[in-house]
Amino acid sequence: ILTASSQDSADKAVALLKEKHPDSIVAGISPDLSSLSSVREAFRSATEKYGCVDILVNNAGVSESTPFTEYTEETFDKVMDLNVKGVFNATRAASECMIARGNGVILSTSSMVSICGQPSGFAYPASKFAVNGLTVSLARELGPKGIRVNAVAPGITRTDMMKAVPKEVIEPLINQIPLRRLGEPEDIANAFVFLASDEASYITGVVLSVDGMARS
Repeated sequence: ILTASSQDSADKAVALLKEKHPDSIVAGISPDLSSLSSVREAFRSATEKYGCVDILVNNAGVSESTPFTEYTEETFDKVMDLNVKGVFNATRAASECMIARGNGVILSTSSMVSICGQPSGFAYPASKFAVNGLTVSLARELGPKGIRVNAVAPGITRTDMMKAVPKEVIEPLINQIPLRRLGEPEDIANAFVFLASDEASYITGVVLSVDGMARS
């Protein structure tokens, strides 16, 4: 089950996944992640059709690169509503059937900047630091119920957005990374796959940095 900010985006993601994996069963939904009732209704509808959620990945997020002195309350709330409240709402909704069943995996996307910070757009690292706190606290609370809770903190990754960044901007960034390269999407995906698998059955409450040590 894929979620997106709009049903059109969800449908496009479903079509792309079906193209690569024709035999997969995929559904796309677009709940308002800042509303618990909206998220609960989406999960209720999905679980009625597909059964209880086995693995939840909280990956939705937004960032605003605005200096602190120019940051508005509206911008701050926008970042926190999606990046923090969205994680809470989705986790709250998905965990209900996990608790009843006695097992499940909850994963969230954090960020390198939750550890090292960044000079503008302060709400983004603050929101991801909150995700780290939620991860560790929920791991303690939900562990006795058979649910593992972890997060992945990606560093600078070669995404479509990064492809538009000029070479003269990218090279200094790479030189600051001990492994001397950007992360690839597969690097991040592999971390999620591992933490979701039985190979990580004794790992919970971890914020796994996947950043080539760029956080230093």
